[in-house]
This record gives sequence, C-alpha cells and structure tokens, in this order.
Amino acid sequence: MSRALPRSVHPAAWWAWALGLAVAVSTTTNPLVLLLALAVAALVVAARRGSSPWARAFRLYLWLGLAIVVLRVVLHVVVGLKVGTVRVLPLPEATLPSWAAGIQLGGDVYLEGLLGAATLGLRLAVIIACIGAANALANPKRLLRTLPGALHEVGAAVVVSVSVAPQLAESVVRVRRARRLRGDDRRGIRAVPAVALPVLEDTLERSLVLAAAMDSRGYGRSGTAPATTRLVSGLLTLGGLLACAVGLYGILDATTPALMGTPALVAGLALCGGGLWLGGRHVTRTTYRPDPWRGPEWLTLACGAAAAAAGTVVLRTDPDALSMPLSPLAVPDLPLLAVAGLLVAALPAFLTPEPPAAPSRRPARGAGTARAAREARPSAPAPTPRKETAGV
Repeated sequence: MSRALPRSVHPAAWWAWALGLAVAVSTTTNPLVLLLALAVAALVVAARRGSSPWARAFRLYLWLGLAIVVLRVVLHVVVGLKVGTVRVLPLPEATLPSWAAGIQLGGDVYLEGLLGAATLGLRLAVIIACIGAANALANPKRLLRTLPGALHEVGAAVVVSVSVAPQLAESVVRVRRARRLRGDDRRGIRAVPAVALPVLEDTLERSLVLAAAMDSRGYGRSGTAPATTRLVSGLLTLGGLLACAVGLYGILDATTPALMGTPALVAGLALCGGGLWLGGRHVTRTTYRPDPWRGPEWLTLACGAAAAAAGTVVLRTDPDALSMPLSPLAVPDLPLLAVAGLLVAALPAFLTPEPPAAPSRRPARGAGTARAAREARPSAPAPTPRKETAGV
C-alpha cells in the first residue's frame, strides 16, 4: 500500500470534526472524559497542523482555557454558593442586603463546590480548545471558498474575524524575535508594554491589508437577486436555524419530547439547505484550484460524528457516568462508550495525509559544495604583456 502524498485536508472537514468533538465534550462534566478529549485535540493538532501562522494559535486557546478555569474557581470562592461537607478554606462571610438574596459573598469553601466549579470551567475550556484546534488545522481563507454562495457576503467578515487570533500569534512571534535581535532581554510582566503596542499595531495593519485585498477581489459585494428571492431565502434560512437550535437542544436534553430532537434537527437542516440554495443561485463566482473532498475528508467527518454520537448515547442511557459525583464525593466513572468515541476521534492524527512541508530556505544539496569549489579553484594567471622592440 503506497503512502498518501502530503496535502492539506479540506478545512470544512476539520471544522466538522472539531464541532463533533465539542458536542461530545458538552455532554459531560466528568474530568476524566474532559482531559481525554483535550489530549485528543492536542494530539491531532500536533500531528496534522501545517507551517502556516494560524497553526501556532492553538497554544493561545490553551492559555485562554486555563484562565477560564482559574477565573471560574476564583468566582466560586468569592461569590459562589458554598455547598459540601469537606471544608478546605475557612473565610469570613459578608452580610448582604435583602435585594441580594441568593448571592453569598465569602464564606467557608468546601471541596465539593470547588471541584464542581473547576469541572464546569474545564468543560468550557475544552470546548474552546476544540474550536482552537479547528482554527489551527483549517486555513480560514480556504474555508471561505467552500461556503455556499448565499453566505459569500457574511463569509468575508467571518474570515477576517477568525484570522485575528492567528495573525495575533504571528505578530507576537515577530515582535519577540525583533526584540531579541535588538538585545532587549526583558521578560514577564516587564515585557508586556514593549510587546503589546507593536503587536496590536501589526495585527491591525495586517487586518486592514487583508480587508483591502478581499474588497479588491469582489468579496462582500451583493449579488443581483430580486428582493422577493432574498426575502424567501432569508426566511427559510432563519427558520432552519431556529429548528436546528431546537433539535440540538432536544438531542442534548433527555427530558424533551422525541419530536424536538432528531426530527427537528433534520427539518432545520433541510430548510437551511433550501434557503442557501435559493440565495446562492444569483451569486456568480469562480474558484481557483478547489480543495478536493475525498476519503480522508469523509474519515475526518465520520470520526467527529462518532465522538458526538457516543457522547449523546451515553447521556441518554447512563447520564450519571458523564457527571462528576459530588454528593457524596467519589471517584468518577469511566464510560467506555464515550472513551471509545473519543479514541475514534483521534484517528485523523494517523489516517489522514500529512500537511505539505514549508518551503526550505536552505540552498539545494550540492550548491554550497559547488560554490566552495569555484571559490577555491585557482584563477588563470593574467597574460604577460608582450614587449615590442623598436626597429633599428
């Protein structure tokens, strides 16, 4: 079996995989499952990210997730509702007026409430890491080419906004490299003023250049569709989005009626598809070198869907296995079906083609040797001028 040639996987496939992983994460507060999902996202990013600037933005999402967990714990300690029996931090409690009923300022901190706040923050952090993985794996500019024609105008604004984080990461790297070349070795908090302003200026300048380039190529310009067609397509798309929201809520909530689940989601997708098709009929555009959708893309999509389906099934059949047991406090279970779905989601790290390597700036093999040989070769001696003898 021949090895697949390096190529970039379709950006829509990476986003579908990341959304499936995020759906699986949203069904649980089990820290074991959440940490496994985070490890899966980090593994796929480490194995299949390219050499583009946005590929280095995943670390920023991890730091953002860590800040969210810390902030969630701090808010619980300061103003959270203190529940539990194992006291870990005795604090004084402030007396609040009657209109602030339900808010507890200070008070003893218990282990159960602290773990509950940490797991809720960890779930949000892992969801953000899943979105960061999609942003690191998928090229946002290539993703714009795959959007339907009806979303062409919105897609331009979305691509500019999504590319802010990758451009910010690239600007930080460039500014830090320039500071090291100038001999500025300040680090930590002291280096923030010297880095923040050049980074913001560079990011804003690059965003304006991108917006101008996209505008010069016709992005964001309205088509020639009649007003009636725009109205009908907008109503179909809006109704489809509402039906999809209801369907997703019905799938994630096991107490809702059956009609609010999969049937509402399918109907919403059909309405959205009809609205997008109708709105895109009057948008004319061309695509240079379109991205192929082949076996690796279907595999990536199926792996993300498998993780989401496994988490949903466990939520329906055994919801206690996906939660952190706090009353009484115990070690969380490890649901095998959810774990299997997450392990399937890690397969794109091994079964998809590797991204193309960055072009090397080194000279070709043998070029340096040939150049050295030419420089070491002795040059021919200059011809001796002939002496002319004057006639007698």
